[in-house]
Amino acid sequence: METRKIDFKQLITSIIAIIAVEIAFGVMMSKNLFHPMVILGLTRIVQTAMIFLIVFDKGKCLPAIGMEPSVIFHGIKRGLIWSAAFGSLVAFGFIILLISKIDPQTLIHSSLPKDKGDIILLFLVGGFLAPIAEETFFRGILYGFLRRWGLVISLLLSASIFALAHIAVSGAFIIPLIGGILFASSYEVEKNLFTPITIHILGNLAIFAISFL
Repeated sequence: METRKIDFKQLITSIIAIIAVEIAFGVMMSKNLFHPMVILGLTRIVQTAMIFLIVFDKGKCLPAIGMEPSVIFHGIKRGLIWSAAFGSLVAFGFIILLISKIDPQTLIHSSLPKDKGDIILLFLVGGFLAPIAEETFFRGILYGFLRRWGLVISLLLSASIFALAHIAVSGAFIIPLIGGILFASSYEVEKNLFTPITIHILGNLAIFAISFL
């Protein structure tokens, strides 16, 4: 992958924008003005839009983070292939765990709300909006910036920061770490942000679906 695609100014501006939006919508959530999941969805949409504005380069459709409209369908197709391959490995791992009398659902189970409307919102926000926002920042911005220091450092560091960010939400570290490495690896190979976005979306939806069933 081409290095130095994201400069220090873009990284810092993106971080400041994300934190500012998080605080602003956090205040709204604390005042119970809207449904928490709706506020979270709006937060992720605004954060993604802010990053788009920060990296937008003279109408070139976000080439710095691999999100040109011309590569959308190719990125999604490659994401489906990556997901199928990784899903096969996960299925094999589940079989090994079951043979070892370990319930694999304890590793990926996600708590779901009881209300059907809330479950739909969770699938929409957690399954689609959150992965788009997270990949735009963690892979498009953070990994794009770190890539100047080599593949191994950028891969492990960006994945670790991604996993640490999920501890406060889910309490999990290993699964997000593995996911972060997978997402960054697919971005490195395909040079197309729609590939890790697709993998991330399908992964989240699979976890929610398994928990629901």
